[in-house]
Amino acid sequence: MGSRFTRPAASLVYRMIHLNSTLTPSDLSTKLKRFWALSGQKINHLEQTYDPKNGSPVFTIQGRYTTRGWTEWTQGFQFGSALLQFDATGDESFLALGRDRTLQVMAPHVSHVGVHDHGFNNVSTYGNLLRLMREGKTPPNEWEAHFYELALKISGAVQANRWTPISGDGLGTSAGAGYIYSFNGPHSLFVDTIRSCRALVVSHLLGHTFQGEGDKRIDLLERALLHMQATANFAVYYGEGRDTYDLWGRTAHESIFNVNDGNYRCPNSQQGYTGFSTWTRGLAWAMCGFAEELEALAVIGDDELTRFGGRAALEAMLLKAARATCDFYIQHTPTDGVPYWDTGAPNLHKLGDYLDRPADPFNDHEPVDSSAAAIAAQGLLRLGRYLMQPERTQSIDGQDAAQQGQTYWQAGLTVLGTLLEEPYLSTDPQHQGLLLHSIYHRPNGWDYVPEGSPIPRGESSMWGDYHIREAALYVQRLIDGGPYYTFFNGVNA
Repeated sequence: MGSRFTRPAASLVYRMIHLNSTLTPSDLSTKLKRFWALSGQKINHLEQTYDPKNGSPVFTIQGRYTTRGWTEWTQGFQFGSALLQFDATGDESFLALGRDRTLQVMAPHVSHVGVHDHGFNNVSTYGNLLRLMREGKTPPNEWEAHFYELALKISGAVQANRWTPISGDGLGTSAGAGYIYSFNGPHSLFVDTIRSCRALVVSHLLGHTFQGEGDKRIDLLERALLHMQATANFAVYYGEGRDTYDLWGRTAHESIFNVNDGNYRCPNSQQGYTGFSTWTRGLAWAMCGFAEELEALAVIGDDELTRFGGRAALEAMLLKAARATCDFYIQHTPTDGVPYWDTGAPNLHKLGDYLDRPADPFNDHEPVDSSAAAIAAQGLLRLGRYLMQPERTQSIDGQDAAQQGQTYWQAGLTVLGTLLEEPYLSTDPQHQGLLLHSIYHRPNGWDYVPEGSPIPRGESSMWGDYHIREAALYVQRLIDGGPYYTFFNGVNA
């Protein structure tokens, strides 16, 4: 590794995950066929046995989904999973399930002013339904499409209203700098929200006009881009000496600001070990969020981006953050692509050279987090494809862009290949989860610890199950020759 204040040498960045350089999407076809069969069984089992009066299902305890009061951020993953299942298989029973439950249950999430998770709940449901219709996978219906559009417009505006201004000139606009604050309050920027930020992008692409006091117009694209910039500047580290633990691609779960003067104060963590280590699911949110926002930038016109510094500057900001976080993941993850829950977890040293072998979910010291791997796989694949596009022939840090992209691409396929088989794929028909060995909140001790084990293992989460389905659908579409899968498909038509 390089010094703590410099980006690691290119020859060392990719030494941890053992990339399968010959793996192609088609090589995963057999695994995916089995995966979708199991996925459908799990969706039906949960629908038939879970009592919605208990609230949104969050994670499993002894193989049964249960709720966990914090915020209602997982409901969209439950019904969005049915829509992804329909997308992959064509089984219309899952379309009916996802559509009906969205109509019956999701309206409160559209107007929920107390959370930063609108991209999770509403883009996963209303967004998928609109996307499927615009792609021609469901029959066109003008009024139904307007219903989905209205929900998405309002959802993005509600999320954008959670706004904290901070010091700095932002992107050079009169609005200055700022971010969408977390449910902890106006002082709190969560790295997670970079993926949920797509709610603002969708609302903007749908042409929504968001207004505040005195009919003042609030620019949704501006707030989305400013939030991306704040996340890139404060939640991601680049080996430039911000603190003693500054490494290329390290992330902080939470960034704390003084709301009186708008100044940044310190890193923090709600679900990771410390603010100075990397909670790997937060890292994965950044990987996936920055990569897909790079893709979204391509459908926004140059004239709209000029007032924010122009396309080149915005792409450079997003690309730097995406590359840094993906590099960190590859370098600080075991050889099979599944990370432990935090890179600074206090008992990792008891595992010896844990980065030089596959992750061990059955160890006695620290749990892995397969949900982080599922999210990260998609980020690696999207960034890889982005860099491999013919128009990106430039050198980046002295390296060929396409060559870098190929590395990320193969890493993404490698991670997904690991998750599509045991011990991560849940084959027990009585277990309601699909992706095993997911972790929710290790510091709070919320995860189930089975008898005889000192650490949590063997359980699933709603976000893990949803995101392994998303990653699987991404590759399935490449195999089938379907439209390239993005969250904004059809929205900008």
